[in-house]
Amino acid sequence: MQIPGHIDPVAVPRPGLVDGVTPRDDGRVDLLGLPKKAIAALFEDAGLDAKQAKLRAKQVFHWLYHRGVTEFGAMTDIAKTMRPWLAERFVVGRPEVVEAQVSSDGTRKWLLRTADGQDFEMVFIPDADRGTLCVSSQVGCTLNCRFCHTGTMRLVRNLTPGEIVGQVMLARDALGEWPKGRMDMPDDETAAEYTADGRLLTNIVMMGMGEPLYNFDNVRDALKLVMDGEGLALSKRRITLSTSGVVPMMERCGEEIGVNLAVSLHAVTKEIRDEIVPLNRKYGLEELLAACAAYPGASNARRITFEYVMLKDKNDSDDHARELVRLIRKYNLPAKVNLIPFNPWPGAPYECSTPERVRRFSEIVFESGISAPVRTPRGRDIDAACGQLKTAAEKKSRAELDRLAAEKQAALEA
Repeated sequence: MQIPGHIDPVAVPRPGLVDGVTPRDDGRVDLLGLPKKAIAALFEDAGLDAKQAKLRAKQVFHWLYHRGVTEFGAMTDIAKTMRPWLAERFVVGRPEVVEAQVSSDGTRKWLLRTADGQDFEMVFIPDADRGTLCVSSQVGCTLNCRFCHTGTMRLVRNLTPGEIVGQVMLARDALGEWPKGRMDMPDDETAAEYTADGRLLTNIVMMGMGEPLYNFDNVRDALKLVMDGEGLALSKRRITLSTSGVVPMMERCGEEIGVNLAVSLHAVTKEIRDEIVPLNRKYGLEELLAACAAYPGASNARRITFEYVMLKDKNDSDDHARELVRLIRKYNLPAKVNLIPFNPWPGAPYECSTPERVRRFSEIVFESGISAPVRTPRGRDIDAACGQLKTAAEKKSRAELDRLAAEKQAALEA
């Protein structure tokens, strides 16, 4: 039997995908997920001269990523004669929302569906001073971490750049965060008109379904759109990518994306980490921590976050806490530790450590001068907490989900 995570997985490619663009039945091209140069190239291929294509691409890019507009007719600084031309050839898509849930603590979870019928999830976590969107990078996961519900799913395929950035777009749609105001009369637009309504989405974490570094190119291209100053314009300091330890890709992540790094550590001995994070059998603890020490941009101002799920009688002893401190000091890591109370799911092989044990573990790490806050579980009642994501498509029949989607559409049209 193949050891889960022991080899680097290859996701099934999406049929028909050409240069990140998915062909549509109506022949139009979906621009979501494409950078400005790619949009300009498409416009030129469609018949515009190079100068016109570059100008229109700049305009459309702004409306697409900065304003969240999905209809060319609403792009008011583009000539009225040009808007139908664009609409005949191109479209601005979004992942389909199959189901939206809201937790008693305000956490929101969306079940999304791709154009080829694959389901995945994203989660928004509101706090008093910020709002964090947990973004998925794959449909399913291959790593089979034993404490994680998502890890019990099979890996179907990688998400495209459009499907990744589309999650951010959908969240901004739902939160009413897009700026208001007109572009055809910039002199008349006031500060009051150019506002964002609703709860502000301030942070993004690549901690949803999948291993981001096994979908590196698409994750990189999507996050570049998120960080583009003329697009979504979110600072790289507000973005964190979480990996279970795909060591060969960690340096490239720092150099080509430059976002904050989080590492799903969860154990401090080979035996225990081999059990709960099978990828450790390929890239061991020492190799992983050496890669963390070499991560570009890591400093006391930009510390690496070690995620550590607290499992009763498995990885939560005083000795484990002291060994964690020793390893961080050995590699001279600018680090903080997020202690995560285990979030249960049906059939899980572990239990959560007691609150007293979690508190003592935290105290030992804190006393060594390393920050070790305990993460407050969020969204447990809708299975949106850390380690709980597993698409509701596997809990409900497709017929039931289709019925819910139809009812939602009927309500919108009423």
